[in-house]
Amino acid sequence: MTYVIPVFIALVLIIAFIKKVTCYDTFADGAMEGLKFAFTVFPYLAAMFVFIELIKASGVADALISVCAPVFTFLGIPKELAELIILRPLSGNGSLAILDTLIAEYGADSYIARSAAVITSAAETVFYVAAVYFSTVKVKKMRFIIPISLFASMIGAIVACLLCRFI
Repeated sequence: MTYVIPVFIALVLIIAFIKKVTCYDTFADGAMEGLKFAFTVFPYLAAMFVFIELIKASGVADALISVCAPVFTFLGIPKELAELIILRPLSGNGSLAILDTLIAEYGADSYIARSAAVITSAAETVFYVAAVYFSTVKVKKMRFIIPISLFASMIGAIVACLLCRFI
């Protein structure tokens, strides 16, 4: 297993030699394209990170959690998971921190921790993905993409809690 990467690199170099591809120039071209991509995506990511921090710092996230907690309870989702479900579409690292807190507080085998683990691993950071992917393909009409993605994440959370209840 320790030889996988060196063997892969050797194979790439051998195939490049057989096909008469200049490895260094090809690598430099790929690096240049990567930098262009990073500069294209950076403004969208910066705006997304500022938006997330503004929502957290302004207290809107806390207000949203307190409003949504009863709705989540009605849907069969424990109120302890409200913060995770609200934050998951915005921040992957933030949702991992909440997951860590829930596991430490309730134990890894608890219903809440299992549900939180499934929600964290099965859901996507909707706004981050929208900012990165749609900025590169220049999609401007995202009228239904975000709401449908958020709805699908909510259905996923409901199903995750339902499945974890029986396990």
